[in-house]
Amino acid sequence: MSALHPHVDQADNPDSDSETPQALVESRALAANRSTWVSVVVNVVLSTVQVVVGVLTKSQALVADGVHSLSDLVSDFVVLWASRHSKKDPDADHPYGHQRFENAASLFLGVLLLAVGAGMLWNATQLIQHHDEIPTVDASALWVALAALVSKELLFRYMLMVAKEVKSSMLVANAWHARSDAASSLVVGLGILGNMAGYPLLDPIAALIVGLMVAKMGWGFGWSALHDLLDRSADLAEVAAITDTIRQTEGVRDVHDLRTRKMGDMILVDVHLGVDKHLTVEAGHAIAVDAQERVLQRHRVLSLMTHVDPV
Repeated sequence: MSALHPHVDQADNPDSDSETPQALVESRALAANRSTWVSVVVNVVLSTVQVVVGVLTKSQALVADGVHSLSDLVSDFVVLWASRHSKKDPDADHPYGHQRFENAASLFLGVLLLAVGAGMLWNATQLIQHHDEIPTVDASALWVALAALVSKELLFRYMLMVAKEVKSSMLVANAWHARSDAASSLVVGLGILGNMAGYPLLDPIAALIVGLMVAKMGWGFGWSALHDLLDRSADLAEVAAITDTIRQTEGVRDVHDLRTRKMGDMILVDVHLGVDKHLTVEAGHAIAVDAQERVLQRHRVLSLMTHVDPV
């Protein structure tokens, strides 16, 4: 994700977040649909204009940028597909729900970007090797690149705002995909400008840089999603927040062996609770239920499995 790597706060504010896990899943799905359809419209227009104008004006960099926008369109539909399936209720085959469709979608997006970036690198390298045949680019290509830059930057800001509202890493990935397009459009604009100034080699060099940016971002997304699919734990800040919520539950004397797993953007938690050894089984169970309800209300936890230990 290059130097523009995004960050989303993982620890929730216990006093402000009271949505149930199911409500979080539904709100995330609605936000994904809304923001992604906006991205679809923008990418259809941009990819069409960029490829057509790039071919007509003989700009390899603009064509590469158009292909990048086209890959955005594919990723948008992957996000729509994942958001639709991730909100399904648990069933016999998926007792914890279907939130990992989001992780799978993020992995697919990463592989897609890596493949697109590799293709761009190959095409640009071939053109650089035959630089004597590079034509002068028409000025209209520059205006299209600038228009794409502005459009992608505005789209990125909108999509990232929505992603942060619902705390969805899949939507964050899709938003930063749009930001990478804005950065690539800037590089393309500079390459076209250099071509027009009498340095034709700058146009394929710009296409080469765009390919490197796309490939690097794809690797970052794919690697992160792979770790989530391999049961990566929640980050330390969120683990600490969950532990603190459990400790504040009346009757809990000790918290240990707390383990977490990512499930989409939700979390599965296992924990041992220490309670007074003189309590009845019923009383100890009531404390565990109270701790569970507090955690589910205050954090993005899908399920909390407790084991009560006598203290």
